[in-house]
Amino acid sequence: MSKKTSILILNGPNLNMLGTREPEHYGTMTLAAIEDSCSALAAANGYACTCFQSNHEGELVSKIQEAIGTHQAIIFNAGAYTHTSVALRDALSNYDGVSVEVHLSNVYKREEFRHKSLLAPVVSGVIAGFGASSYSAALCAVDELLSKE
Repeated sequence: MSKKTSILILNGPNLNMLGTREPEHYGTMTLAAIEDSCSALAAANGYACTCFQSNHEGELVSKIQEAIGTHQAIIFNAGAYTHTSVALRDALSNYDGVSVEVHLSNVYKREEFRHKSLLAPVVSGVIAGFGASSYSAALCAVDELLSKE
């Protein structure tokens, strides 16, 4: 594990509403609390961590592009864009680091349209259904994948 490794945690549309938005699916933890938890866990493992949320697809594409050569890993909860965005898929397919798709809810227990991810074929792995713990599981997966490089 490199002490200089940097991880980008990206969150897509509506995730800024965590804590109040459909708590039966997403829990009651706010995005700020999840980001604080991720930053602390990353730091405890020797990683730098940058968090970014946007409701705008183009901003998320730009952050993925900017991550090339800057961040060795991306943890990405693309929200609804997971199922619709070819632009995000293309950006991720050009990213040369470790990437993990994350979902708070178990998308396979929800509406049929949520069962198809356009991003899954171009990321290192997918973690879903464990609430806010999905992010810490993703950080553990990133640590393991980076240690193999």
